[in-house]
Amino acid sequence: MTTAESADATSSIRQATRADLLEVFRIEQSVFPQPWPYSGFERQLQTPGFLVSEASGDGEPPTIVGYVVADTVSNHGRPLGHVKNLAVHPERRGEGMGQALLERGLAVLSSLGVERVKLEVRESNEAARGLYEKYGFEYLRTISAYYADGEDAHVLVADVGDRDAF
Repeated sequence: MTTAESADATSSIRQATRADLLEVFRIEQSVFPQPWPYSGFERQLQTPGFLVSEASGDGEPPTIVGYVVADTVSNHGRPLGHVKNLAVHPERRGEGMGQALLERGLAVLSSLGVERVKLEVRESNEAARGLYEKYGFEYLRTISAYYADGEDAHVLVADVGDRDAF
């Protein structure tokens, strides 16, 4: 299990469950200007790459502080990985949770036989693009007005089949 530690709390990454959905949805609403609907997360519950980062510390009950949704789509008969969504609660950014979630999500995709992964990211989201580039994602193309507010998306791709581990 991937574990990331901060000064006052420990987090672990695990498969998302129905009980996590409200906290995931609240993070989604706090992070994105056009959040996924709650039902979008419900539809992903059985996806092996729907993972949550759960933090605990100071005697408090564990809480969800981030998540990733990654799955596969068919690509000429071979699975293509797709990182659909990744977010960390705004108060918990900078602790390495986004990196740990992406790493674990890519590992899940790799275990499913995926050799190549794609994602879409807002053109203006420099922090996310920097994270993805750190994991070998490269610019493929731009999709004009991909987001409902008219912002373009960059499609990024990475080869993951030749990596030993994340």
